Parts: sequence; C-alpha cells; structure tokens
Amino acid sequence: MESGRRGHTGRVDADPGFYGPSSVTWQVHADPMMWVAGIRALYLQALHPPTVRGVVQNSDFRRDAWGRLMRTADFVGTTTYGTTEAAERLAARVRKIHAMLGATDPDTGERYGVDEPELLLWVHCAEIDSYLHVLRRSGFRLTEAEADRYVRENRAAAALVGLDPEQVPADQVELAAYFEKMRPELAAGPEAREVDDFLRRPPIHPLLVPARALLWRRVANLAYAALPPYAHELYGRPAPSPAAVTRRLRLTGTLLRRIPARVRWQLPPKHVLRAMARLGPGARPAPHKVGRHVG
Repeated sequence: MESGRRGHTGRVDADPGFYGPSSVTWQVHADPMMWVAGIRALYLQALHPPTVRGVVQNSDFRRDAWGRLMRTADFVGTTTYGTTEAAERLAARVRKIHAMLGATDPDTGERYGVDEPELLLWVHCAEIDSYLHVLRRSGFRLTEAEADRYVRENRAAAALVGLDPEQVPADQVELAAYFEKMRPELAAGPEAREVDDFLRRPPIHPLLVPARALLWRRVANLAYAALPPYAHELYGRPAPSPAAVTRRLRLTGTLLRRIPARVRWQLPPKHVLRAMARLGPGARPAPHKVGRHVG
C-alpha cells in the first residue's frame, strides 16, 4: 500500500488506498474492456458447482444478476481507487453478508458456507484471469513481468474478502497451475445453464428487446468466446476460432477506448474521478503509465 504523497497543489494528498497510481492494477482497472472481462468471469465462475449453487440458492439470480454485476464492479472500483478505510469498510460488509449465507448440495444434502476459502478462491481467480486475459487480448499492452505483478498485487483484494494471501496465486504460472488443478471439479450443471441462459437472454422491458439483440448479445457472446476451450466444451456451445475471437476483442477494445475517458468515467459510481480529485491529476489511469512504474 502506498503512503500519501505531495500533489501538484503542494498539499499532502489523501490516502491512495491499497494499490495507488504506481500499481499495474490502477491502470488496468480503468479500461472499458473490464465490462467484457467481468461477464467472462461470470461464465467461468458458474462452472464451479458449489460456487454457483451458493449464488443461485441465495438470490433470484435472474432478477438480481444485474445487481450482482454492479456490486462486483463497485467492489473492484472501491478496492482499487478508494481510500484504505472505504475499501476495508466495504470488504467488512461483504464478509459479514457471506458469513450469514450457505448452500446445500442437492446430491449429498451437505450444507456449506459461501465464504469457504475454496469458493472464495475460485471467484477471485476467475476474475483475475478474466480481467488479465481479456484486456491483454484486446490490445492492452502488458509485459509478462507486468502481468505477473498484476496477479501478485491482487492478493490484496483476495485478503479483503477473507482469504490468506499466501494461499492465492502470485503470478501467471501459479494461476495457470491453479486452473489445471481445478478442472476435474468443473461442470456445467443446472445452475451454470441458468447463468448461461440469463447472460444470453436477460429479461428486459419488451421495448428494449431489439437493443438486447443488437448490443448486449454481442457483448455476452464475445465474453463467452473469450473463455478457455475447456469451458466451451463444458457448456457445449462452440466458439469462433481463436484468431477470430482475438480480432473481435481488439476491434471492440479499439472502439471503446476511443470514447473519451472523462465521458466513460462519468458513469456511476465514478471511482476514478473521485480518486483523481483526491490525489490530483497525476493519478489519472493510462495504459502507457504501466511501464513507467514497473521495474
């Protein structure tokens, strides 16, 4: 965690939080392709039956999926760009909610908590892998060392949800090994099918159905296409060739990044703009700053 520093106005800046402007995470999490990556993470998370069962059994997923996506975005934004106090306060609230929730295995009748480390670790790794994979494949340039640092930095986020950071992958090699170990436990069960159905056809007002077909379905299909091959096999739906997926990701990334950052960051909850107001204009996230800070 970075300590306060003196800004361009001469005052001592407020707490930069758990990451700070010199981190890889600070630059990565401001990229608009994070939304595509977030949907990919949902697809991946749903392939772990105990995890997705905990989601579906504790909420009406089809009616609350948008809320879940927005709460995840708020958690990522707050823990990345908020103060240490704000991040810890939100994380404590999340841990408290998780501690009260449980799920039941329909085959064995076993009851378990949704805050078990195995489940929290799967959610964390699915998110970090998705963020890193989608952004790099869509044209966000990171060296291997910078990508490793991103994975390592986000042990902080894992700790906030209650994991022992020493038990969380610290680089890409460890992350890949984790997924290889988990593959025998993955399956596209009924809950995963429910998530897939929702992401392909989310319930909306009838007047918005054309927009869903034109915009949302393309985004969801792209997120699905960006999954690893074993995920496509489990879901049983093919994906375009890897080269075609990469072209689509790059095109989408190029188009979204042409939208002025100030316009994108005006959307609620405005984490980046609040961080810049707190720390000064030098805290503005930008891809070209990654290499400047990583040694």
